[in-house]
Amino acid sequence: MRSVTGSDYRLPHTGNTGFENGVKLPAAAVSTEDAMLMARLAAKGPLSMHLTLTPQTLPDADSHNVLADLRGSDPNAEVVILSGHLDSWDLAQGAIDDGAGVAAAMGALEILKRLGLQPRRTIRVIAWMNEENGGRGGKAYFDANKDKLASHFAAIESDSGAGKPEGIFAGVRPESAKLFEPLQKALLPLGAPVLRRVDALHTGDLTQLEQGGVPSFEPLLDRHAYFHYHHSAADTLDKVVPDHLRRQVALLAMLGWYLANMPEAIGRAPELKY
Repeated sequence: MRSVTGSDYRLPHTGNTGFENGVKLPAAAVSTEDAMLMARLAAKGPLSMHLTLTPQTLPDADSHNVLADLRGSDPNAEVVILSGHLDSWDLAQGAIDDGAGVAAAMGALEILKRLGLQPRRTIRVIAWMNEENGGRGGKAYFDANKDKLASHFAAIESDSGAGKPEGIFAGVRPESAKLFEPLQKALLPLGAPVLRRVDALHTGDLTQLEQGGVPSFEPLLDRHAYFHYHHSAADTLDKVVPDHLRRQVALLAMLGWYLANMPEAIGRAPELKY
């Protein structure tokens, strides 16, 4: 498969290939330049090539989500999740996927603590484990809380890189979108007033919570360069623009605070079949 990228750096971009009903076929990603070379040669006649694949599935090992709560003032109120995922592909540092998301979630909570603010609802920062090749962190959290989903007011995950924030994706019912107009006005000076309502975000770690009715949110970021580096050896810290990350921290702090103090109920997420 030609790497899913808009750039030409001769870097393969890794990922997963899954088959149903127990079918197993080898799969590989090749760089854009190599894919074009193969296409040109194949157009001239039969093409043979040697491809060495080294991936392997190792035995399971223990790993952990990391959780931290900023306790709400109302012990009977719900929880708002603010999250990113810890793991990354081993080609590089995982700076934009998803070190930036974890750092932004942690930074948002730090801002609230530094300002001495206590939300009404508890804000729970989660750094998920195993998002990339199994999603077991999200599944484990769901399994541990599937009988307490009504106590989860909303869930946020940042897993779209480290681009400049433009607004918010909101997985809420159409009639609930108007509840966020005050937040949109507050985000205008940040340059991120857009609210894009969707029926479902399909955000990796939040999928089961979303299916269980928990409204899900994600920062709407400029992703024009995201797939230049995504899942490749180029995903290094130098790709993170400090000002963009600071803005993402500010957006998540405002979104988390707003959700944690909303007087109205959002309503449960749209009922969808995945």
